Amino acid sequence: MNLETPKKFRSLVTQAHQVAANYFRPISRKYDKAEHAYPKELDLLAALLDGMNAGSPEAVGATSASKRKSAAQEEGVRNGGNLSACLGVMELCWGDVGLLLAMPRQGLGNAAIAAVANEEQLQRFGSTWAAMAITEPGCGSDSAAIRATAVKDGDHYVLNGEKIFVTSGERADAVVVWASLDRSLGRAAIKSFVVEKGTPGMTVTRLEKKLGIKASDTASISFNDCRVSAANLLGNPEIDAQKGFAGVMETFDNTRPLVAGMAVGVAKAALDRTRELLKKACRFDYARPLLAVSHAEATLYRLEAEWEAARLLTLKAAWMADNKLPNSKEASIAKAKAGRVANEVTLKCVELAGALGYGEDELLEKWARDSKILDIFEGTQQIQLLIVARRQLGKSSSELK
Repeated sequence: MNLETPKKFRSLVTQAHQVAANYFRPISRKYDKAEHAYPKELDLLAALLDGMNAGSPEAVGATSASKRKSAAQEEGVRNGGNLSACLGVMELCWGDVGLLLAMPRQGLGNAAIAAVANEEQLQRFGSTWAAMAITEPGCGSDSAAIRATAVKDGDHYVLNGEKIFVTSGERADAVVVWASLDRSLGRAAIKSFVVEKGTPGMTVTRLEKKLGIKASDTASISFNDCRVSAANLLGNPEIDAQKGFAGVMETFDNTRPLVAGMAVGVAKAALDRTRELLKKACRFDYARPLLAVSHAEATLYRLEAEWEAARLLTLKAAWMADNKLPNSKEASIAKAKAGRVANEVTLKCVELAGALGYGEDELLEKWARDSKILDIFEGTQQIQLLIVARRQLGKSSSELK
């Protein structure tokens, strides 16, 4: 790996950083205090990003995160849509995680569509803002325990079940819903369906009040005899006992590096601001040994090292996806490391800044609250470590629980 940002992505990174600094930061506190209020300012930004990303797999957002090979893709080692998406997300979350999650057509459901949809579905849902619905009241980290069902009825599937903690579940144009075609067949029968907003039988039952990412709505959705066209089943409708759950789980190989990128972005924001606040008291001379500097300075150095490790692991997982290399283990490593680092960095930065860090005059306390979800959704810290252990030891999910 070349550890520098690829030349072709540098203008994208600069643009994303400018959006974060000049668009997200000024309204960050406003929508943190106005939970469930839709940030109208994002409509114009989303339209601009759509224009920037049109026809390009090397784009800012979630829709470019895919392992599929485009007609224009060069042979050999490449830097593609997954890496560009991660780099863009890192910069935008330097501005505000909640606002990124609230952006139209940049949801994790869009990454799911990009990951497993066929060509016809990619065209049909290309301009759709898609949320992703996996978690259920009795099913959290163990996605294979999904109880929602999808029963074939002619040219439709009938969905029944309840989903909770759906990011952008109320605002999105559609929801990518995970459901089982046959619960007796276990995880192999789980498929994902695009359910468009307004479909009879789909009801948003409540919006959650949260610790952080308040600019983003988080909904509970019920499905009662909800009829969905069979053409909206993403990928292969056949139940493949050999491949099992792998087809649907490919989504996570693309989305977990994106969530890790979010964590890297908010951690960098906290480090940058803390450095500014401490610069009058600290010399920041990296040539001096840690035992010869103040505790605050040594702590910041250690946090920066942890952040750099998380960043490189995240870029590696995304780069592997671009090159169609198996990256399930690396995606989980990146998600586990970045989620934990973001939590530690943001909380330590609050501590280092003292009263300034705890008050609302600074965004440090907000970043600390926002960061916690990044260690939880898309698979908790503990689940990521379990996946890594299985991959390292060559164990199946039934052998190592």
